[in-house]
Amino acid sequence: MEKKTDNEMEQIQKGLERFLEYEVEGMSEGSGGAAETDEREPYGREMEKDPAADPEAEEDRPAEEPEEDAEEDFAEEPKERVFRKALREGRTKDRSGGSARKEANAGRAPDRTSERKRAAGEDGNMGKKKKGHSGLKKLLVLIAVVLALFFGGLYLAAGVAYDRMNHAEGESAEGALKKDGVTSLLLIGSDSRTAGTEGRSDAMILLTISDRTKSVHMTSLLRDMYVEIPGHDGNRLNAAYAYGGPELLMETVNQNFGTEVSRYAVVNFEAFANLVDAVGGVELELTNEEVQWVNAYLNEYNELRGMPMETDYLDTSLSGNIHLNGAQALAYCRNRYIGTDFARTQRQRNVLSAVLKKLPAALVTNPGELVDGLFANLTTDLSRGECMKLLLEAGKLFGYELVQDSLPLDGSYSNATIREMSVLQVDFDQNRAYIRREIYGEGE
Repeated sequence: MEKKTDNEMEQIQKGLERFLEYEVEGMSEGSGGAAETDEREPYGREMEKDPAADPEAEEDRPAEEPEEDAEEDFAEEPKERVFRKALREGRTKDRSGGSARKEANAGRAPDRTSERKRAAGEDGNMGKKKKGHSGLKKLLVLIAVVLALFFGGLYLAAGVAYDRMNHAEGESAEGALKKDGVTSLLLIGSDSRTAGTEGRSDAMILLTISDRTKSVHMTSLLRDMYVEIPGHDGNRLNAAYAYGGPELLMETVNQNFGTEVSRYAVVNFEAFANLVDAVGGVELELTNEEVQWVNAYLNEYNELRGMPMETDYLDTSLSGNIHLNGAQALAYCRNRYIGTDFARTQRQRNVLSAVLKKLPAALVTNPGELVDGLFANLTTDLSRGECMKLLLEAGKLFGYELVQDSLPLDGSYSNATIREMSVLQVDFDQNRAYIRREIYGEGE
């Protein structure tokens, strides 16, 4: 019996030591004690309701009494019972306070598990951000590489094309290719059968790309307009080309129409036909009468090429939408016998418009034929850098409005005979106002 008492006393002593140690820790933590008590109580009560948690709890637990008498009953209990109760409370507090002490100590020693979880979450978010930034960086690098290859290839292509062109020797172009937001180029169709600027200006088209009006204009200039030619008497517009080549023709156009063109490109018959072939031909609406005249003009061109006379003839029963190759398109444009010169220049713009629509694809699929067929038969005063700029400007054909027109405007001219020449007498003020408004965006 004594031995059993000694063992019980040892257990009581250990329980009291643990109980006192816990209470001291709770007091030293100040405000944390209330939180600990709140968190401890549910677990402590649950332990008290579980007899298996303490084998002696069921037989030693006193009858339930009002809480206000608890302290008095404690004083009157036998000493051994008091120690056992203290032991039970110590055990209960120790069991319930384990997690509480861990949380109470969180301020002193960080919860490594929580830290790892938080770190994992933060690292995960940072990983996602880093991954997102990395993906964006790779995309930007890819875009930069593609653009570099594109523009690098474009520059090389422009260089190759430029080397194949014929350049006006001893001439230094004045003015800028692009001025006041408008890129201007005078396209001159020469009736020459070989490269160069000799021959007559069979067609004159002012090509403008305007950032101000978001438009691409192809404006035909009728050759029979009576104009003032600097340094010469008044004459038809195409006489300026005969007097002083493309430079005097541009000066005459600027003076009479208020334009600001200082660059030109002259193409001969062969260049025109080769350009159409390089884009795969064009689809156009022709009347049966126009078909007849196409075959008639092919006779002369086939003779110049040394080809049999009936080469590229169209079926004389055809009309409507017809596919034309280069030689046929050239013959279609040269027709002077159906309609006035207005109708003739309209046919020229029809072909050029169809070519421009197919040109971007041809630059990718058929660059060799474009370079060999067109540029070898083209003469220009453009510099290498300006050719590159013009090539880049061509992309605006997709986004800008494409406008075809001709000068003089309807109602702004009359037929006249001057010095035995049949000419068009023009109201230049009206035509200048139209150009400044529609191309340069002035007066809107």
